[in-house]
Amino acid sequence: MQNAKLAAKTHPQHRTVVDLGNGTTVGGKDLLIVGGPCTVESWEQMVAVADGLEAAPVQGIRGGVYKPRTSPYAFQGLGLEGLEILARLRSHSGLPMVTEVMAVDQIEAVAAKADMLQVGSRNMQNFDLLKALGQVDKPVLLKRGLAATVEEFVMAAEYILSHGNQRVVLCERGIRSFDPYTRNVLDLGAVVALKQITHLPVIVDPSHAAGKRELVPDLARGAIAVGADGLIIECHPVPDASVSDARQALSLEDMVDLVHSLNPIAAAVGRQIAPHRQLALA
Repeated sequence: MQNAKLAAKTHPQHRTVVDLGNGTTVGGKDLLIVGGPCTVESWEQMVAVADGLEAAPVQGIRGGVYKPRTSPYAFQGLGLEGLEILARLRSHSGLPMVTEVMAVDQIEAVAAKADMLQVGSRNMQNFDLLKALGQVDKPVLLKRGLAATVEEFVMAAEYILSHGNQRVVLCERGIRSFDPYTRNVLDLGAVVALKQITHLPVIVDPSHAAGKRELVPDLARGAIAVGADGLIIECHPVPDASVSDARQALSLEDMVDLVHSLNPIAAAVGRQIAPHRQLALA
């Protein structure tokens, strides 16, 4: 990691806390829990998500509007219409919105509506995108590539940092393996290593790692136990009706139960679930 001049820790207590707005942070004592569907489908769907998860509580809502799909015939997201739904939902719920940006020419529109811009696994080494996001005044959630080494992951973050944006959050979401039983293999060892190597916050996506909803809660609890700074989890008002990744989505009720189950684990490792905080709205 000799070339990771900006991402590397300079001393054991070196830790960056990233602010999503109005006191919602990741990297400190408070855990960041982000929940929501794989894809924004409608206003009604997203209101149900935000209202249903308030009891958890979660500190952010996720929802894709630009979707990188394996098949070109699969639903690709609502695009600008979906961004408008997220903007309305931000006003309705007061929660930060997290959504993916896939291309440089999408950045301006997404940054105008979302509070955190996600770089998906397939784009972890899209260096033009990373450089451009380095010039944006919004937090970036960088997901590990499906076959990326830890060093490649850290160096992808270095691209964003070296172009001026210091608000980078890493996300372990599983790596490809020989075993098809789970969608990917959740690398909790990488979470521990990243917390030792870098000062950046590290969160975990157990949904894409597992690919099966019944595996998600235990993986989520394990992630907090090993020191992850938060979680991003897929959930849906009617999981089996989700237009994408239905098999891995939790129900809203199961998501609330999962968050409550994290409390004793968080306390055991010196963390806590942050209370519901509303963003300051213009």
